[in-house]
Amino acid sequence: MRSLRHTIADDLRTQITTGRLKPGERLPSEPQLAARYHVSTATLRNALALLQAEGLIEKIHGKGNFVRRLRRRLTYEGGTLTPIAPTLHVTVRTTELQAQGPLTTLLKVPSQALLTEYLCVNHVGEAPHSVARIYVPRDLAPAEPLYRWPKPPEAGPQLAEIREKISARLPTPEEASTLRISTALAVLAITRVSADTAGRVIEAALLVLPGDRADARFTTHHATKDGRAGG
Repeated sequence: MRSLRHTIADDLRTQITTGRLKPGERLPSEPQLAARYHVSTATLRNALALLQAEGLIEKIHGKGNFVRRLRRRLTYEGGTLTPIAPTLHVTVRTTELQAQGPLTTLLKVPSQALLTEYLCVNHVGEAPHSVARIYVPRDLAPAEPLYRWPKPPEAGPQLAEIREKISARLPTPEEASTLRISTALAVLAITRVSADTAGRVIEAALLVLPGDRADARFTTHHATKDGRAGG
């Protein structure tokens, strides 16, 4: 016998998939839905959490629960994100801080070293599609930062090596709130470390993409007999 939360989720899911509830439409308030299904607010929220985890609805703080609009899928390949819509815009917040914990390891700097952090949130229209935190040693930070993931700075030390680590995990509460996703929806987390020709780390970037609309693609080029990389 299915639980009440699964029964409620099944009914709402059917309404969404059949078009009775349309993309962008606001659901009735949680108290109204709880009264409609004759359950407690806690049970109703558990049912909504199932749909949030599936990417069918999203909860916007202070506004309510909405049927999610279809999001464009993003592909991360070779340090770039595609497709990039013409309506893409980026908000950047700059913070000065001291290195500690994992940042000292990523940037190979001593504890308390001065850093500049760029918090970049990319939007397509009003919908956030990715968030990145970019860390740069203070002495390398440009006077007027215009960092936009994944584009590296146009001025400064010459890049010689970029290392990337990609993993899947659950979002932090802050990431879930920024991306308007459920804390139960996995994200694609990419850590990118860039070094110059002297081996100094000049940038560490942490990118987070919602797992319901992000892919990572890799291409391996094998050397041919004449030593050139084959296509």
